[in-house]
Amino acid sequence: MVAMAVTACAVSGGVGNAVPQATAPDKPVTEQQLADYIADGLKVRPVAGTGSACSSGSGTGSGNGSGDCYGGSGSSSGSAGGSASDTVGFGPSMTSWVSAFGYGLQHPDAAPPGTNDWSCKPTAAHPRPVIALHGTWMNAYNGFAFMGQPLKDAGFCVFTFNYGRSNLLQGGGLGSLLPGVMGTGYIQDSADQVALFVDRVLAATGADEVDVIAHSQGGALANWYTKFDGGAAKVNKLITFGATHHGTTLDGIGALGRAINNLGIDVLGLVEIFVGHAGIQQTVGSDFVNTLNANGDTVAGVDYTVVGTRYDEVTTPFDLTFLKAGPGATVNNIVLQDGCESDVSDHLTLMYSPRALSIALRALDPAGHPDLVCSFNPWLVGGGGSL
Repeated sequence: MVAMAVTACAVSGGVGNAVPQATAPDKPVTEQQLADYIADGLKVRPVAGTGSACSSGSGTGSGNGSGDCYGGSGSSSGSAGGSASDTVGFGPSMTSWVSAFGYGLQHPDAAPPGTNDWSCKPTAAHPRPVIALHGTWMNAYNGFAFMGQPLKDAGFCVFTFNYGRSNLLQGGGLGSLLPGVMGTGYIQDSADQVALFVDRVLAATGADEVDVIAHSQGGALANWYTKFDGGAAKVNKLITFGATHHGTTLDGIGALGRAINNLGIDVLGLVEIFVGHAGIQQTVGSDFVNTLNANGDTVAGVDYTVVGTRYDEVTTPFDLTFLKAGPGATVNNIVLQDGCESDVSDHLTLMYSPRALSIALRALDPAGHPDLVCSFNPWLVGGGGSL
């Protein structure tokens, strides 16, 4: 994603976002002006609609919860907003992100082990089912191939699905040509899909609320769901890893692209062809990010655990992931390396970190899982250095 952004930023023009064109300024642009352009943000996308109707057998929470009941409202350009889908079958447990990502590309609809047991009923000790949300260019399997089974073994009912499933014509970007690449559609549309999935899980389990574990875009997506799609009354705990709550500069590339776009040269439209709608929406200063945080970082009644890693190369700077608690909310911001310098997980291997798993378990059940583990987990590969 970073490499594609570098390439695209070197080229002017492009399609994608409908940005008013402007003449070149008569005077050199100052650093302060660039900062102001970034702060103002680019109006990428109007607020999404309500989603599409459910197909037969879905949206009810009955049976095994199967079906394809997640629509999008469509994009401002008139293309479809993408869709979501249930998993089919199960993949193996993985300790390495590299191996899991490769398996997920070959088996895009596989469920991570330990998830989507639609007969699972919450217990008094663990009264809320857990919703697992993958990130951009990921899928349900490779997002949670490491965490899924340990969460189930700890007594939790865990459910996940593939959201933001968009093809090239729907604005999913060139990455969507790969079968296992999800999470590329407009995030507002994906939030509609999450809302439907949560309702299915609540109906199937009989629970009143869910807890959410989310990675990267999944965290910002869940935050949008709680603020604008009725999720505040249905989410008790929100646990995020490397989430793009305040966007990302992509090591400065996204911020530069945003500034150039706001000068009237549509470089982000070109980048969007590569990374998809959701990728552009997560750059710092986007309309999505500005709207998401316009009235504060949190909503009342939700307990937030927010984890960032110093070695994050995607959500940059990494502390953009952290939240400030508003009225009625609690926030625990955690740097993964605090107390465990040997864990050098980056953005992707964060979800394959034993320490990250222990943080999730402690957040879900502090009494049952009070201790955090510390072990070596390398950048990019994960799995303790083994594939």
